[in-house]
Amino acid sequence: MLGMGKVTEFKLRGSAELKDPMAAYMKNKFSFVGVKTPARKQQSKEYIKLSKKMPLQELLHTISELYQQSAREYQYVAIDMCFANIRRFSFTEISDFTQYVMQKSWWDSVDAWRKVFGKYVQLHLNEKQQLFELFYKHDDFWMRRIAILLQLFEKETLDKEMLASAILYDQQTDEFFIQKAIGWALRNYSKFDPQWVKHFVVEHDLSKLATREASVYLT
Repeated sequence: MLGMGKVTEFKLRGSAELKDPMAAYMKNKFSFVGVKTPARKQQSKEYIKLSKKMPLQELLHTISELYQQSAREYQYVAIDMCFANIRRFSFTEISDFTQYVMQKSWWDSVDAWRKVFGKYVQLHLNEKQQLFELFYKHDDFWMRRIAILLQLFEKETLDKEMLASAILYDQQTDEFFIQKAIGWALRNYSKFDPQWVKHFVVEHDLSKLATREASVYLT
């Protein structure tokens, strides 16, 4: 059995045939072990289970060590570990995790981190504004993508003013991943409040991409 917190004892077993195709899918930005998501989750299941018993500082160290591994799948394991332990973290730990958003940044890791922050917000609604401010108007557009998508898990509790602020700040930003996020956030919320989204799209000069994505479920 793995020793708790010993990252060097945890090794993913991949397929050589999958390494290059997986790297190519990510524009060759990262190297891969060659293990797809279902196999990765199965291989890391026991390790993540053990992480729930680690002292907090050991857990944070383990997450950091995993994130510094060269193969991309280890970043996924680190984020999975964060999500599995989300109820153990305070705002201090959660705010520290924002550093990882800006490391090895690409849509796959950023959107996985968004789930971590979004889940934390669901559990601590009174800290939503405080967390939002860490991403809102940030110089790094990946951080701002999270500001736009932070409430993606929410329906009744979604703060419309917060969502509008995040979107309008980047309304004219010529960045695909920002415009895609705007459309995604609006499309998702339109399932719950289509009239608000329809009004928002009409009232604001959004990009064609954002408008198209936002309007998928609107009639």
